[in-house]
Amino acid sequence: MSYGSFAKVSRVLAVCAGVFAIASAQAADPLKAAFIYIGPTGDHGWTYSHDVGRKAVEAQQGDKVKTTFVENVPETADAERVIRDLASKGNKVIFATSFGYMNAMAKVSKQFPKTVF
Repeated sequence: MSYGSFAKVSRVLAVCAGVFAIASAQAADPLKAAFIYIGPTGDHGWTYSHDVGRKAVEAQQGDKVKTTFVENVPETADAERVIRDLASKGNKVIFATSFGYMNAMAKVSKQFPKTVF
């Protein structure tokens, strides 16, 4: 893994660890978190780096967190459908890993005010 990829994964882990530490201290049930990926997890690039971070959070937090992911989500109206579906399934934290998901995240976040987007 290159230094740039390592730095990206480190930043994702730092954010995730903070969010999960706060949430797990407040709840007995595992925190449900979802990740939305623009490409496949096996791309050994952008999406792969995010998935490495997701797996590291699972390893660090154990049964305090349950993660899920959806890969190959285009930056179209379909993204809004995927984000809404993940929020409606009880995910309390949703990570969108592409700038192109911003408008869809903003729209769905209004309907799920207790979910962190």
